[in-house]
Amino acid sequence: MRIRTLVLFLAAVVLAGGTGILVRSFLAQKTAEVEATPLARPAAPQKSVLVARNGITRGQILKPQDFSWQVWPEGGIDRNYIQAGTRPAEAFTGWVARDPIAPGEPIIEAKIVSPGSRGFLAAALAPGMRAVSVPVTATSGISGFVFPGDQVDILITHTPATGNNNEAPHKASETVLRDVRVIAVDQKLDSKGNEALVAHTATLEVTPKQSEIIAVATEMGKLSLSLRSLAVAEETSPADSAGGGERGTFTLDSEVSQLLTTKGNSGAGGVTVLRGNSKSG
Repeated sequence: MRIRTLVLFLAAVVLAGGTGILVRSFLAQKTAEVEATPLARPAAPQKSVLVARNGITRGQILKPQDFSWQVWPEGGIDRNYIQAGTRPAEAFTGWVARDPIAPGEPIIEAKIVSPGSRGFLAAALAPGMRAVSVPVTATSGISGFVFPGDQVDILITHTPATGNNNEAPHKASETVLRDVRVIAVDQKLDSKGNEALVAHTATLEVTPKQSEIIAVATEMGKLSLSLRSLAVAEETSPADSAGGGERGTFTLDSEVSQLLTTKGNSGAGGVTVLRGNSKSG
């Protein structure tokens, strides 16, 4: 009986020892696998800054397509950079570039001027140019569809002097300036959501000579704006080829209405009176 008990005891010790060795070997293997596997580090948060999508020139009125968000290394973010989450990119629509900005360069507020800020209009002007405001109405201002940054022609409708008191006054319209940039409508350099807004004044960027022409034209008659296409087209007008020349085309009222005649139109509604050998017309 004692021998049988001793054999069972020894068998139990052997089984326990084998089980312990197996468990230890299993744990050692798992520990080695865990140590060999690199710990997954949490991804560093990425930040984006506002950059110029294309080159921006001095005096350029900013539009949404001029800038975009770009991921930037956190260690290289300057405190003056405009970061995503602080303000939407659309908030800078209508601002004016005070200095040139290269493509991909982060935009900082020191290089742009907000509408209404001191010096924003001077920043919008190209070197050597002047700002002149002209009165507009719903019809002369193209129903409010002229926005800052557009290019327009300036027309004047007036009554030209004929020098003949017996002749009925005529009306004429002529283009006095071409390809002039609009830099503000009323006192705004932008338009919220590009909504049509009937303004009272339009501020134009012109040369000193052109500013004199506009001043005289304002006193002569009614000014109107003619919106130019954004696409560059080949035009045969010498005024266009000269780059905003002061001489353009003109139209007389007799070209609009067949009921009107102009001096020098032979046989156009004239009456000939015969008195003996004399003839008058």
